[in-house]
Amino acid sequence: MISAILVMALGAIVLGAALGYASIRFKVEGDPLVEKIDAVLPQTQCGQCGFPGCKPYATAIAKGEADINQCPPGGEEGIRKLAELLGREVKPLSEEHGVEKPKSAAVIDENLCIGCTLCIQACPVDAIVGAAKQMHTVVERLCTGCELCLPPCPVNCIAMVPIAESVDTWKWRYPVFRMMPKEGKAA
Repeated sequence: MISAILVMALGAIVLGAALGYASIRFKVEGDPLVEKIDAVLPQTQCGQCGFPGCKPYATAIAKGEADINQCPPGGEEGIRKLAELLGREVKPLSEEHGVEKPKSAAVIDENLCIGCTLCIQACPVDAIVGAAKQMHTVVERLCTGCELCLPPCPVNCIAMVPIAESVDTWKWRYPVFRMMPKEGKAA
């Protein structure tokens, strides 16, 4: 009995050591460029860019399969940051993927909500809480404003409300003027 336990313990130790060595020896590093691009994207996971989320879009940009101007939630500021990171030219937002809107969050009119759970299933970041046939609500700090909860709602009880700028949400904007070289001087 004791010898069987010792054999099993010894086998577990040997296999554990082999797996530990293999995880260190064959470690796969992620692409650091994809991580940097993903950090610039707004993480709304809205799919407006044509990809299922921000990470797949970042991967496509890094591989050269997608352009940097396909993210409406990131807007002009996001395009500018991506252009700086990748050393590319700044382009206007692609109209085919949407228009830039102010940052907003979903709000559910709880008097109209029928508890169908379709919005919960559509939310990519689990910002909507509730149970079947019960009223639902949105956890505002988790909501990314992706608007994916709007189409499935059968009673149109969800509205997108712009988030007011506060000390926590304010961001520095780039200057709106362009600096032009003086005429008569070579650039």
